[in-house]
Amino acid sequence: MFASPLSWMTPLNELRREMDRLFDTFGLGPPPWPLRPRAAAYPALNIWDERDAFCVEAEIPGVSKDDLEILAVGNELTIKGRRPPLEGQNLTYHRQERGSGEFTRVVTLPAEVDPNQVEAVLKDGVLTVRLPKAASAKPRQIKVKVG
Repeated sequence: MFASPLSWMTPLNELRREMDRLFDTFGLGPPPWPLRPRAAAYPALNIWDERDAFCVEAEIPGVSKDDLEILAVGNELTIKGRRPPLEGQNLTYHRQERGSGEFTRVVTLPAEVDPNQVEAVLKDGVLTVRLPKAASAKPRQIKVKVG
């Protein structure tokens, strides 16, 4: 079996894919930069509205509740945390895609929340935050008077 005349390019293509992945991590893919997708924010979130509250789910595997700080002010939710690096001496990584260190994610919600009623639960690497809406943000039924 003869090798393809372009088979020497395979390692170069693999290197290019790895470099693209590295630049995408920082949101700097090849030009034109504004048309490239941005790097995913961490932690990944799902946010939904339950009429009287907003719910936020964040994937944070490897983060303990002692390494988390949740802040709710006005209509902003801040999730701060720290994922410790692997402990051990003489570690030789062959691939390291899971990051370690500190992170902060700030999310602007569509309405203000009541910070005194916020609840957060961490289970199986998923943080769930329930943020009840402030009284001023909740829908009110207006009675119609007959005039």
